[in-house]
Amino acid sequence: MKKILLSLALLAMSFIAFGQGNNYAQDYTKYDGLALTPPMGWNSWNKFACNVDEKLIRETADAMVSSGMREAGYVYINIDDCWHGDRDSLGFIHPDPKRFPSGMKALADYVHSKGLKLGIYSDAGSMTCGGRPGSRGYEFQDAQTYAKWGIDYLKYDWCNTEGLSAEGAYKTMAAALKKAGRPVVFSICEWGTYKPWGWAQNVGHLWRTTGDIYNCFDCVKDHGTWKSWGVMQILDMQEGLRKYAGPGHWNDPDMMEIGNGMTAGEDRAHFSMWSMLAAPLIAGNDLRNMSQQTRDILTNKEVIAVNQDKLGIQGFKHTSKDSVETWLKPLKNGQWAITFLNRSKSPKKVELKWKDTIITDDLSKRELNPEKQRYQVRDLWQKKNVGTTKKDFISTVPGHDVVMLLLSPSK
Repeated sequence: MKKILLSLALLAMSFIAFGQGNNYAQDYTKYDGLALTPPMGWNSWNKFACNVDEKLIRETADAMVSSGMREAGYVYINIDDCWHGDRDSLGFIHPDPKRFPSGMKALADYVHSKGLKLGIYSDAGSMTCGGRPGSRGYEFQDAQTYAKWGIDYLKYDWCNTEGLSAEGAYKTMAAALKKAGRPVVFSICEWGTYKPWGWAQNVGHLWRTTGDIYNCFDCVKDHGTWKSWGVMQILDMQEGLRKYAGPGHWNDPDMMEIGNGMTAGEDRAHFSMWSMLAAPLIAGNDLRNMSQQTRDILTNKEVIAVNQDKLGIQGFKHTSKDSVETWLKPLKNGQWAITFLNRSKSPKKVELKWKDTIITDDLSKRELNPEKQRYQVRDLWQKKNVGTTKKDFISTVPGHDVVMLLLSPSK
């Protein structure tokens, strides 16, 4: 009899629990409605690595405004690794008091006062890549702290993650950010190791597809146990991934190296290809001391418009011939972007016979057919119209450079 009564009591308790709902369920999804076009901003790592402090961040925010980058669409000021101090007795993280004596809340307030947003960095492991405290075991505390500070963007790295599942670890932080209640763009940075494009669409707003970039156009830097990749190597690693990208969920081929030592042509090519890829445009140079040439590349609004097109379709390589690749990207209002990328060091002649150029993009179900529709042709780097598709297009692409066109339907 006692067993029967005990069973009935347990059954009743289960019904009560069911009726109340599961209070322990987690929401492992990102905030909707953010990053509907690829995020644009700046990150400290490529130029400054661990040499970050609040003076640099404040001056960078000032430069983002004075340089015209904010007006061009750049919004995020992202502090990468090494901002961390220690955890207190309750486990809450604090910034390095020598580097950030005013605290992160005051810094966020300053950045916000400039019409910008502040991003921060952590790691799914016990330590960050730079040896600072990671978020493993502290995810919900860290997310609450970031919300209290006013953080708008989180880059979440993958060092020192022994025994962790990437999908599980990133879902845990997504749930923590959701629980904290402040909308945050969530940048998944596990270097493409566990193919995040297959599982991260509802977890993060962007995911790294490769290891780290460095400021070389076409080469590999071997660190022994890992490698850094040049711009062309990173570009090649994007093959087959375009179907996973779209508004609110982007393939991330890493931050840009424009202004960090490559030639002007190489910087132009870098910026053009990231725009064709619908990649996040995260600058990695010193905004306070950039040349007019670098500024002109980073703020070319016509090229940025290709990247920020609201359809969110990632471009694709159509042909490759004699070191020149032809890339296309369908855009809104029936427009197309076409980029000729010269991977050789020698100038190359390119020619498009429009009557022979009928291209169908199976992914977007869009067709470029100049026989049916005439287009106005505009050179986006020369910033001038160069005719229509009534006349074949002939040009020369300098070595390690691009010619980038916008095709707009003629009325």
